[in-house]
Amino acid sequence: MIPGVPDFGFGPAPAPGRPDALLPGLLRLTAPNPGLMTGPGTNTYVVGRGDLAVVDPGPDDATHRAALLAAAGVRGTIRWVLVTHTHAAATGARVIGFGPADRFAPDERVGDGWTLRVGGDHTLEAVHTPGHASDHLCWLIRQPAVLLTGDHVMHGSTVVIRPPDGDVTTYRVSLARVRDADPPVAVLAPGHGRLMGHVAEEIDALLAHRQARHETVADALERAGRATPDELLPVVYADVTEAQLPVARYSLWAHLRALGAEQRAAPVGVTAGSDTIESAWRWLQST
Repeated sequence: MIPGVPDFGFGPAPAPGRPDALLPGLLRLTAPNPGLMTGPGTNTYVVGRGDLAVVDPGPDDATHRAALLAAAGVRGTIRWVLVTHTHAAATGARVIGFGPADRFAPDERVGDGWTLRVGGDHTLEAVHTPGHASDHLCWLIRQPAVLLTGDHVMHGSTVVIRPPDGDVTTYRVSLARVRDADPPVAVLAPGHGRLMGHVAEEIDALLAHRQARHETVADALERAGRATPDELLPVVYADVTEAQLPVARYSLWAHLRALGAEQRAAPVGVTAGSDTIESAWRWLQST
């Protein structure tokens, strides 16, 4: 779990290969790919009855694909595959996503506010939530106000922000947008982990955690005056395991770039738009 962030998870814990009927018209199937980046595994959701939409089909794994087709077959026929962002490997049906990137090209490109009516009187709405990735979409099931969050919000862990495509400031804005949605989101259904309630409290806690980390980066760089990300990493992320440090390094870089945008820090010896993670940074503000 994330230090300082309450656990608002509820419902069955994900188990690879087991279909979980979570809410009316919402089925979850978790892929057999547990790990550092995926937690208990990648969640695939089946929405509707009759004509079905699959959100995030998961890894290109024959066992998961067979389990998904079997579970969906009880409810109807898969007509659409909706992806939250490019690292979702889609197979079958009509693939819908934000746009082509990283060798992924959907059959249909859609943007914020696009809607799809699926079987069983469910409407899915695309919600553009950049930050983790610039093309990231969440999918809102309007009734009963369930947001399929992909990698925008995960249960029990924070999201990695990997520049240059990922941006921590944009991510925080996208989080606030979900929190302030009108009508409000009732349930978060993440790409990894259990369902989450208390949506506003969950997102406020995530924002506070992210801001605290941002100020930890600022304090460490101010004390050093000048440092590389590798020099700052063990100081800023002293609370994570050694195995997590290579991943945390990307989020550290994102925070440094955000400090640059705030004119609190600047890269040394490279242009401001450099994508070189090894760049040194210097503190600009005095105490």
